[in-house]
Amino acid sequence: MKISGIQKLTLLDYPGTVACTLFTAGCNFRCPFCHNAGLVLPEQIEEASISEDEVMSFLKKRVGMLDGVAITGGEPLLHADMPQLLRKIKDLGYKIKLDTNGSNPKLLRDIVEAGLVDRVAMDIKNAPEEYPKTAGCNVSMAAIEESKNFLLGGAVDYEFRTTVVKGIHTKESLVAAAKWISGAKEYYLQQFKDSGNLINPEELTAFDENEMHGLADAVREYVPTVEVRGV
Repeated sequence: MKISGIQKLTLLDYPGTVACTLFTAGCNFRCPFCHNAGLVLPEQIEEASISEDEVMSFLKKRVGMLDGVAITGGEPLLHADMPQLLRKIKDLGYKIKLDTNGSNPKLLRDIVEAGLVDRVAMDIKNAPEEYPKTAGCNVSMAAIEESKNFLLGGAVDYEFRTTVVKGIHTKESLVAAAKWISGAKEYYLQQFKDSGNLINPEELTAFDENEMHGLADAVREYVPTVEVRGV
């Protein structure tokens, strides 16, 4: 397990929960707008800066002060030993939220059915036909579809979310994405932020606040619970 960082307190990464955030290294996507290039690109990934023992020591000291742990990346489900880490965290009494791009439906199903996560946030990159361009690589849409349908089945608390970027997303592509996840419990449109460490920063800009709300209005026909984040 490569754990590249820890944010010791967050009120945003796990809605309604006082939590910390663990960042795992490595991802199988190359989304040009990714703001965590240092966790994705092999040439930028450093050796794990935090050992699992250090993480567990921190979490043991925060029992009673923190309620949850958000695990993000990178792509956390690239790590075959993720279930073991989740079990150790659960044994301390924490709730766990996991972020994923949905590319590993088997491991996602396994950890949910084992009761190792309490909430899953799955990225919906774009309309299905736009996935290769948006993810920056070839993508198994069968795997993404399986993960999406599994979460729609309600086996675990979940949200879908899309980081919205000018030049990559359009109103039409977001409406198509919303149709694809029709029936979703929660769908968030996240405003793109330039972290200064993007995978491919060329010509990527954000929709402004009014535009973001207009896009949300456009997709509510298919996902009534859509909300805007980051504006």
